[in-house]
Amino acid sequence: MSGYHIFSQFYDNLTFNVDYKKRADYIQSVLSLYGHDPGITLDLACGTGTLTVELKERGVDIYGIDGSYDMLSQAIDKAAEKELDILFLCQQMENIDLFGTIDTCICTLDSLNHITDRSKLQRTFDRVALFMNSGGYFLFDVNTVYKHREILGDNTFVYDTGDVYCVWQNSLKENNIVNIELNIFEREGNIYRRSTECFKERAYEISELKDMLIKSGFEVVAVYNDMTTDELSDTADRAVFVARMNTAINRE
Repeated sequence: MSGYHIFSQFYDNLTFNVDYKKRADYIQSVLSLYGHDPGITLDLACGTGTLTVELKERGVDIYGIDGSYDMLSQAIDKAAEKELDILFLCQQMENIDLFGTIDTCICTLDSLNHITDRSKLQRTFDRVALFMNSGGYFLFDVNTVYKHREILGDNTFVYDTGDVYCVWQNSLKENNIVNIELNIFEREGNIYRRSTECFKERAYEISELKDMLIKSGFEVVAVYNDMTTDELSDTADRAVFVARMNTAINRE
């Protein structure tokens, strides 16, 4: 996520199809399903902070962390515009160092797929677990292996919002890693200014993610199709994990 210098300027424009209000509804409904009060909540890889702000407006005691200063700059501006007091920290996911414990951690919109090194992903789970109160919940979503192989793969996608034109080119590599190149054309009068951003995403097997969570001390409560409480299907493009911090873990 730290490479999002250029993309941060266009992120909100190009993710216009994400309904953050519905996603906030979903997160709250899942936590409610398990009788969990969100308490102190961390929005991990919060990006430009739209979801963080939405949940804060609903009364959730939430703060955000992201590895990109540019993304966080957008988030800080959004919170300031609504006169919301939200703490935003610039930290890499695998190295989070919090001031105290949390009751809930959310991580949405396949942010964890940006960690392509398995050991760093394990460390991320370990760090979340370190600061998670016993009985706390970790709710996150990831792109599936099916999506990387069958949808993203070696395909190209084009987005045209009027002000911004984006060509998204993918190339599928080993370990279900997709190399992504975004060529972004911003309208300036009668011409377009081109910018390029490159990054990678990796899809992990569901069983692999479960093993890593368990190793970190979490109990995997459920794995759902995105935005539902339906059991994950073989052709789901995004999986939602609901994990609870094992109350038997000795945190001393």
